[in-house]
Amino acid sequence: MLRGAITADDFRGQFSGHETFPLRHLWLRKAYDAVARGADRNIFTGPEAIVTFGVGKNMALAIRHWALACRIIQEEGSRVSPSDLGERLFGGYHPWDPYMERAATAWLVQWQVAGDPAMTTSWYWAFNHLTAQTFDHEALSASILQYCRLRQWPRIADKTVTRDVECFIRSYVPRAEKGATEDALEPVLAELGLIRSIGGRHYEFRRGPKPSLPDGVFAYALHSFWERHAATASTLAVEAITYEPGSPGRVFKLDENSVVERLAAIEDTSRGHFLWTDTAGVRQVVRAKPVNNPLSLLASAYRADADRRRAA
Repeated sequence: MLRGAITADDFRGQFSGHETFPLRHLWLRKAYDAVARGADRNIFTGPEAIVTFGVGKNMALAIRHWALACRIIQEEGSRVSPSDLGERLFGGYHPWDPYMERAATAWLVQWQVAGDPAMTTSWYWAFNHLTAQTFDHEALSASILQYCRLRQWPRIADKTVTRDVECFIRSYVPRAEKGATEDALEPVLAELGLIRSIGGRHYEFRRGPKPSLPDGVFAYALHSFWERHAATASTLAVEAITYEPGSPGRVFKLDENSVVERLAAIEDTSRGHFLWTDTAGVRQVVRAKPVNNPLSLLASAYRADADRRRAA
């Protein structure tokens, strides 16, 4: 029986909005800059959008979609503005990653799009509900469509899901394109190496340790998962963190040993908010104190990266 956010009674899958364009490196920064002082929602759809973003009309819509899905911007009524996360990444005097050069940001994007099904349902489904290590385009599309029919979600056409799955695959395994422009370079998520082609239209998830995944991003993901999965619980078992839909283990394709290694350091990473215990064979994380500012967990990933750069 399926579990997780996708099974909520009021949830409806979303399989469009990106106009079939995978997220490119400069797009989130472009979205932030466009709304940094607040803007009208039609900034992405109006006649000036092509000039504002330097891309075609459909790409401007895709920029809006990805910026919302990654929670870089937020819409309230007719207005759109940067989120707190967007400000920390791209704004102020000391932005974390103004040009999206750091691995932490790519892993953060992975968490945003594959850890929450709200705007990127195919991403969430593939990482959290496909049990096989290998898959093909048709099998993935068919499994999603089967679930759509089971839930009786209205107005979801086969072609819509097929195109969504195509965009999903191209996000991780990009096609070589001649004459590629700056915005058509390798997608953000391709650098993570989470999926590889094994011939034709067949693909394989790459499960195991992820050396480029910062502990701070893992801690931020753990907190987000905890809030969604068991908000009132004071402890969380390693099995849940590894295998539950929407968990860091699933979204980052970490094996159990890799998750345990991360959790063994979680007290230092989280500055004492989380504690790892392994007593009498019961392996779990204890929430020692509330996390009032989740971005403080994420900040450690960028501090660590800055320290490594200074040391080099």
